[in-house]
Parts: sequence; C-alpha cells; structure tokens
Amino acid sequence: MEDIIHNLKIVHERIEKTCRRVGRNPEEVRLLLATKTVQPDRIKIAIEAGERLIGENKVQELKDKDAALAPLNIERHFIGHLQTNKIKDVVKYASCVQSLDRVEVAEQLDRRMQMLGRSMDVFIQINTSNEESKFGIAPKEAVAFIKQVKQFQALKIKGLMTIGLLDADTEIMRPCLKLLRQTRDIVLNEGIEGVDSLLLSMGMSHDIEIAIEEGSNIVRVGSAVFGNRIPGKEVWH
Repeated sequence: MEDIIHNLKIVHERIEKTCRRVGRNPEEVRLLLATKTVQPDRIKIAIEAGERLIGENKVQELKDKDAALAPLNIERHFIGHLQTNKIKDVVKYASCVQSLDRVEVAEQLDRRMQMLGRSMDVFIQINTSNEESKFGIAPKEAVAFIKQVKQFQALKIKGLMTIGLLDADTEIMRPCLKLLRQTRDIVLNEGIEGVDSLLLSMGMSHDIEIAIEEGSNIVRVGSAVFGNRIPGKEVWH
C-alpha cells in the first residue's frame, strides 16, 4: 500500500514538474492507470488515493474486475487491441475505447451502441513508429479514417492514441510522440465537421516527460505505480 501511494506521488511530481517547465497547466494532463494484471485490491489503493481513470488491455480483465470496481467512482477505458467478437463485452464495462483502428470495428461498435441507446467515446490509434508488430493506422491515413468514423453517430471521437517506440534513449522515442501531435494538427486543419479538438493519449512509465513536452493530455502509467508485473522483464505500460 505504501509503495503504491509513494509511487503515485512520484508520478504526479514528474507530471507537474514537466508541465511547469514547458509552460503547461498540470490540469491539462490526466494520469491513466494501466492496470494489466493488477489485482483489484491494489487498484483500490490507488483509487482511495484519489485516482479516477483506469485503463485495461484485456477484455477478460475488464470483466473479471468489474464486480470489485463497478461501485467505485472511476472512469474505465479500454486501451488494448479490440477484436470484433469482444465488442459486446467491452461496451458493458468501458466508457471509452482508446484503440480504434479499423472501420469494421467502428461499424460494429456503433451498431452495438445504437442498440443500447448510448454513445461511446473513442480515440483513434495511430502507429507512429511504423512497426509491423504494433496496431494502429498510418499517420497519413488519419484524415480519411476519421472522416469514415464520423459517419457512425454513436461514436464520439475524442482524440488520438499512440504507443511509440520502446527505447531507453529518450531522443529516439521523441519523434514518434511528436508525430502524433503533428498528425492531430493536420486532422484539425482539415476542418472536419464536429472535430474541432482532439486529445492526445501518449506516454507511459518510461517517457512521461517527453510525451508531455510533445503535448500529451493522457499518460498511461502502470509499472511506475504498481511495479513490474512480469518478473525479470521490463513492462512498458
């Protein structure tokens, strides 16, 4: 318990210090706790300390933790790769999907939300590192893709998300994060009806500072708060 509270304090200090240094208001940057493999009792410690935004990578974990977390005053996002056969489950537990990158997923997600008489916030996942191992659309496809998604009335486009390169050298990682900001600016300059602002979800435990410098509004942090969850292996979320 003390470790989690101590780690949260350090992460918030990192966020605030970076914001002050680059002339941003710390309130512009939200901390999303990436809770992959983290048990509900440990998540509750962070929530009791004041955290309100939780992100899950796996649909099964959204389901398994729901009984423990649903009564709490929190916002739950889905930040992993979304398969069409999991949509019906995701919409039960998450208020936002941060990883939309296929029209067929958008179409089925919209259909499900229309059936429920609700809307769903979405972020478009952009593959800014151009790695085949990563999901997301190419930056050059962002404008066309967002225009397609705009036709689905139950989906509310809130921003763009990227993972970027995972590298120990911060300056190697920076171009991927800068590219997301540049992509956002290109989309906004296109003047798409109803898309007049877009949040940026980027930055994890290892690159919080660079992400904020490049304009991030949501940093997704797991290991810096809860510790590495795979013994002997660095965990980047």
